[in-house]
Amino acid sequence: MDGQHWLDDVRRRYDRYRRRTENASEQVNDEQFFAVPGGNPNSIAVLMKHVGGNLHARWRDFLTTDGEKRDRNRDAEFIVDGETRASVLGHWQRGWDTALAELEQLGPDDLERTVTVRGQPLSVVEAIHRNLDHVVYHTGQVVCLARGFAGNDWQTQSIARGASDAHNAMMQERHGDWWSPRPGSGV
Repeated sequence: MDGQHWLDDVRRRYDRYRRRTENASEQVNDEQFFAVPGGNPNSIAVLMKHVGGNLHARWRDFLTTDGEKRDRNRDAEFIVDGETRASVLGHWQRGWDTALAELEQLGPDDLERTVTVRGQPLSVVEAIHRNLDHVVYHTGQVVCLARGFAGNDWQTQSIARGASDAHNAMMQERHGDWWSPRPGSGV
């Protein structure tokens, strides 16, 4: 896979997880957005505020400064007392605006460069994978919390239960019979 193709794929993945988190959070009311159920220390609001702060720090001046910025107050990302949904979404959006703008500026030659996070040298590819892993981890938490709150009103973001056969038939119509061995596969 060439560098540009990889970067395009990474941008799509970041966007997918941003949308997945936003879709999940939109399925809960404000009380649920800030709720901390069953001993879970993080609400949807905390998770989104934290991801926004992380993205803003990691991606701001991505190629030229350490990913942990002096002005970042990570511990404050886990406090939402006095916040509103709008203010939390402001933190979230600022992080995403920063990340997506910096990602858009990267080119294939940048993938060979080295950046640091908390002083640890990482290739650009490693740093992106590390950050994407972080986003995916917290996206899963948000989706699980929102799914629990929404109950039977949940609008799935994947293949609905009982719909696998219909989905596979649609994909087979679109992409061909993947059940058969590929030509030249030796199977």
